Amino acid sequence: MRIVNLLNNISKTAFSFEILPPLKGNNFSKVCAIIDKLREFDPQYINITTHHSEIIYRENEDGWLKKINVRKRPGTVAIAAAIQNAYHIPAIPHIICKGFTKEETEYALIDLQYLGVTDLLLLRGDANKLEANRTAPDKSHEHTTGLIGQVVNYNRGIDLDGNPFEKPETPFSFGVACYPEKHEEAPNLDSDIAFLKQKIALGAEYAVTQMFFDNRKYFEFVDRCRKEGIRVPVIPGIKPVVFLNQLSALPKIFRSEMPEPLANELRKCKTDDDAKQVGVEWSIQQCKELISAGVPSLHFYTLMATDSVRKIAKAIY
Repeated sequence: MRIVNLLNNISKTAFSFEILPPLKGNNFSKVCAIIDKLREFDPQYINITTHHSEIIYRENEDGWLKKINVRKRPGTVAIAAAIQNAYHIPAIPHIICKGFTKEETEYALIDLQYLGVTDLLLLRGDANKLEANRTAPDKSHEHTTGLIGQVVNYNRGIDLDGNPFEKPETPFSFGVACYPEKHEEAPNLDSDIAFLKQKIALGAEYAVTQMFFDNRKYFEFVDRCRKEGIRVPVIPGIKPVVFLNQLSALPKIFRSEMPEPLANELRKCKTDDDAKQVGVEWSIQQCKELISAGVPSLHFYTLMATDSVRKIAKAIY
């Protein structure tokens, strides 16, 4: 079942979460350890992030710098297929623009289709600041809209070079990201919503939000989307605070404002364990309010927060 169909037909708020592929040298058991902790809450789908290679510079003996392309994690395609095969839970790999060529994307689509992974989340991805312009513009997509166009063409049986092929029996369906407090590069929320509307018009079937800590921001964002004619499910993304330094780090990195009541409680904390407990309690109340409002799904970001997500899920499901 396509994720959008699941979201539109489920009788209660669904549970889903996102995981990060393990560092190279680790095996699939690292992924299983996370899933096994959360499996009892009946996850309806599992997202898997993807990351481009990282560029580092290492000094040679002669003093010159050597550029090295480092890949720290396995590909999302392999992890998604392994999860879906082992757990029979829909896996949603992230397909991103930055750090990947259009040709690499086509190879990924071919592999995913063969492996029976047909739900995707299409994203621009984070730019590699050291190598921001290293890929020629005609070789990769600059924005998610271009990536959407490539996937839509693939579904129609048109390859990257414009040649026809036997179109897939099960076409890819996909969602995109959205930002209740606007994307950091957007000049304002109105333009951000206009770009989201464009992605929906091109074929995106749902949207998943960046993390937020103030439900009012989410509700206001959804209201504005509906006024603009965006009718697809808008899934709230939840990230529990787990460390003291996240009081300043999360707003800085993700541009997600923390309400003063949450910030005030975190300022009282003496240890990371104290902060983790505050994060769990805040997220429980946040999720209960969202469920009462009838959101289609709660999507949890589990990076370094699996145990917290488990406690939250126990309290709300």
